[in-house]
This record gives sequence, structure tokens and C-alpha cells, in this order.
Amino acid sequence: MTTVTLFGLCGAILVGLGLYSTLIHPQPLRKLIGFNLLGSGIFLIFGVIARRGAWSGVGGDPVPQALVITGIVVAFAGTALAAGLLLRLFEETGTATLESPRAVDPASDRSEP
Repeated sequence: MTTVTLFGLCGAILVGLGLYSTLIHPQPLRKLIGFNLLGSGIFLIFGVIARRGAWSGVGGDPVPQALVITGIVVAFAGTALAAGLLLRLFEETGTATLESPRAVDPASDRSEP
């Protein structure tokens, strides 16, 4: 097994774990971590794609490399924004879940004479 294949498989595993975590877990922080794993796997796969061009002696493809560098910066900014919003949600509600409060039946609040 070559290193390119190994990195490709690791990238695919990261994408799978990130997608699973994003879809399954109801907690927003775990969804955020899963989304970051998904993005890291995609960046690793793009790096493998860029490296495959170097095997033929031509050198690596610069387009996937530029996409990965730009993607890392955007992912960092998005993660910081999401973490800030999650902290704000915790400050306002006292909990970090996105569950809606239990619906109150207006008929049950009436006192009987």
C-alpha cells in the first residue's frame, strides 16, 4: 500500500466519521466537531489528488493545493463563528441544545372558578 493510498483512505475515513457525527448527534458542539472532521477529510483528499500529479514527474497540481489553503482559512473562520454563536446560545438560554421549549397548552393555564 502506497502512502498516497493510505492518505486517501484516511481522508475517506475522516469524511465518513464527520458525516456520521454531523447527522447523528443532536448536540451542536458535537455537530461542529463532526463538521470539522468532515472538512479535514475533504482537505486530505484534495491533498492526495494534488499529490497524484507529482507521480508522473510533472509536480503537484497547484489548484487543489490553493483550494486546501483557502478552505482551511474559511473553515477556521466558520468554526470560530459557530463556537461564538454556541457560546451566545448558552449565555441566553442556559443550555447548549437546540431543542424547542415544551409547548404550553393555553387551556391548561386557566383556573377554574
